Amino acid sequence: MIGAMRPLADRHNRATGYCVLVLKKYLGQDKNFSKLPATTSWRIRTMSNRRFEMYDYRQIIHRIRMGQTDREIARTKIIGRAKCGQIRAIAQSQGWLASESPLPDDAALSEVFIKKTPSNPTHLSKCHSHEEQIKTWLGDGVCLTTIQRALKETFGFSGSYSSVRRMAQKNGYHEKPVTCVLEFEPGQAAQVDFGKGPDIHDVFTGAVTKTWIFVMTLCFSRHTYAEIVPDQKTATWLACHRRSFEFFGGVPLKMIIDNTKCAITKACYHDPEVQRSYGEMAEGYGFVISPCPPYDPQKKGRVESGVKYVKNSFVPLRIFRSLDDANCQLRQWIMETAGNRIHGTTRQKPLTLFAESEKPFLKSLPDVPVELAAWCQVKVHGNCHIQFEKAYYSAPHPLAHKKLWLRATDNTVKLYSDLKLIAAHPRLKRPGAYSTVDEHMPPAAIAWKLQDTQWCLKQSEAVGPACYDVIRKLFGDAVLDNLRAVQGIIGLAKKYGSVRLENACVRALHFDNVRYKSVKNILGQGLDQLPLEHELFSPVSLSPVYTSGRFLRDIDNIREARRLPI
Repeated sequence: MIGAMRPLADRHNRATGYCVLVLKKYLGQDKNFSKLPATTSWRIRTMSNRRFEMYDYRQIIHRIRMGQTDREIARTKIIGRAKCGQIRAIAQSQGWLASESPLPDDAALSEVFIKKTPSNPTHLSKCHSHEEQIKTWLGDGVCLTTIQRALKETFGFSGSYSSVRRMAQKNGYHEKPVTCVLEFEPGQAAQVDFGKGPDIHDVFTGAVTKTWIFVMTLCFSRHTYAEIVPDQKTATWLACHRRSFEFFGGVPLKMIIDNTKCAITKACYHDPEVQRSYGEMAEGYGFVISPCPPYDPQKKGRVESGVKYVKNSFVPLRIFRSLDDANCQLRQWIMETAGNRIHGTTRQKPLTLFAESEKPFLKSLPDVPVELAAWCQVKVHGNCHIQFEKAYYSAPHPLAHKKLWLRATDNTVKLYSDLKLIAAHPRLKRPGAYSTVDEHMPPAAIAWKLQDTQWCLKQSEAVGPACYDVIRKLFGDAVLDNLRAVQGIIGLAKKYGSVRLENACVRALHFDNVRYKSVKNILGQGLDQLPLEHELFSPVSLSPVYTSGRFLRDIDNIREARRLPI
């Protein structure tokens, strides 16, 4: 009804008089809105539903106290005369029109003018019997649509999604999470993150490189350092930190980072594990590492916005001839455009705010640059080598198949076992290259490695000329590599002595049988101690089996039998 006192009620619009006439014509004395024809303007049908705030009521009461009539108030286009008369009557009954009494506050006005909708205690939500289960699922982070489906499948729930949502809101659920603003003092913290960069086509080499954008944003001034890099390796992460500190001319007290593998080896809300290389750098520069909780990037919203700003403002519509050219353009853009824009939050230029308010509070850079080193755990292979970035470095053979810690700098690679340095190598840049220390190999392997061709010739020469000739003949084979055979022959001197080995080589040369097995048989059977003219080796002393055939016939008898002419 028009006479009902609602905070939204008012018949007034720009055509107040016309609207009143229309309402009087169609509504009659009972003021029934259903009598309005369907063609009546929506503006006329809904003008009584304009919302009134408490200060609107207070202003009308103030005008009434000043002696203005309902017509004069209606002429100001605040409210209609009928509504104004109703407010006048209510204000009179509440004693608000007395000049000596203060104007009512919002609470007093709302008690009178806002209609209270009484709750219906007889109506229970369809979720009422499942309230405890809904609380449990909300505590586990289950979304409302999943809760509704589970209720329907498990309990035959017939209510709507809105019913579930109202029950969840009753128990403190908010569809949109409530956050707070993190405030930082000058020089207190910086936020670091990676973002996907453009694919750069190098015009000189023709190679296409996928890139990432490293961004470090100072939390107070929003001044930013950015760099385009080809990977997210630990060495790249550390090098970008060093260059960013040199760019800012100081070090913030805290680094707020994501749980990237090059910085955090194990993400955890309570006990994250910091990458050893990054921890060593933090000690050298004197900053504290503050990783965000897992799956909560809002804790570093400043750098998240910074990454988006670089990707959306710098990258589009630019041509990069190479990675160096891209970084040169990026540095120029940071100093000329990004640093001199009016930031949307601070309403100041980041570069100016940094120079005036934050740079003096940064920690000074160390006098001696911190040595950047990458730490990683490696396993010693069966060949007594470990692999690091496609190169191989030896380790002591007793540590084969065990895990070691590797510390790699730009020039050196060091291996540690139980905090003890066990090996040091120069850093190899060529893939597949080996750095081997002979002392790391097993004794047998070292001995075999040292027994090369020159060593064998020198050892055979020390045994005697016959042994030297045997070795030379074996090495002169055009088909077979006889290094192991030569090593075996020279090794026989340890068992039989050099003199016997020399005699065996003489006999092997005499019968032109220079093989390892022949020399070994000569020594094993003691034939080297017999003279070469011994009857054992004379053709006469051989068995008739070897000198005459058992079934051979005399040639004369054959001719006679066949009667062949002589």
